[in-house]
Amino acid sequence: MASASEIRQQVERESERRGRLAVPAFAGGMLYLLSAIIIEATIKAAPTVGIFQGLTPALAGESDPAVSPRANEVKYISHHAFSLITGSALAVVAVGSLVLILLLLFDATSFRRPNSWAIARPLVLFGGGAFALISLAHQVVAALETHSFAVGSDHSTHAVDQALSKSTPNLIVAYVALLAGLAFAVGMITVVLNALRVGLLPRWMGILGIFTGILIFLPLGGAELQVVPSFWMVMMGILFIGKWPNEEPLAWAAGEARPWPPGGRRGAAIAVAGKPTPAMAGAGGDVVPEPTNPVRSTSRKRRKRGSRG
Repeated sequence: MASASEIRQQVERESERRGRLAVPAFAGGMLYLLSAIIIEATIKAAPTVGIFQGLTPALAGESDPAVSPRANEVKYISHHAFSLITGSALAVVAVGSLVLILLLLFDATSFRRPNSWAIARPLVLFGGGAFALISLAHQVVAALETHSFAVGSDHSTHAVDQALSKSTPNLIVAYVALLAGLAFAVGMITVVLNALRVGLLPRWMGILGIFTGILIFLPLGGAELQVVPSFWMVMMGILFIGKWPNEEPLAWAAGEARPWPPGGRRGAAIAVAGKPTPAMAGAGGDVVPEPTNPVRSTSRKRRKRGSRG
């Protein structure tokens, strides 16, 4: 058990870190959403190949046409490589802010729950950093491969597959991104779960944080669902500056675990036997006294009995 002075010092350090991370959390949320909008808008505008267009060469007796129906798609990606790289660069900054948020949550949780899974920290730190950089590298490799296709003379189906996914650089980047993204998602989900257990996050923020880890690893639903990670980071910024609606979770000021009971009220607000714990006294928390049954007055009854006599 940590002493009262150690708890006070930890709370002060956390308050300082929260103050420094508030703006990056806000910025990270906004940049992540902007990144998703830029990338999705660029990809949606790419020319598509319908079923009839895809079957046209085969119907004409060409099993391997000299010019693939998807050649225009590859050229489009080459011409819009700057937008895709810009969107990925914004995502790198956003994921970097997210990593800092998770590291603070991990350190605060570990102080209150020393038996937390220690591997979560390197998973977040190295997995998140690698995932962000590899995502940017993927767009750079795609730009180089599609540019080589656009200026080259081979526009066959094989050349299209090589430019979009099957070249060696594309395969390496894809596999590394898969491993890094999986490590980051596992680390983030673990950190959020443990922070929820000690009471550093409200229940709905814990659930939203888990969903955020899944969506960053598997970007489903386009920019609509990518609002969730953006919203979560912005709400963490609000928590860090101390402007949480109603009141922030008591575990931050107490310096020790204050789990959220099933009913939604924090049992830590009422100390055992109506007495404050040292951590709550050092953090300046108010102790809610136990309710007492009102004493009923009997004077009125006595008067009635006296009048009857």
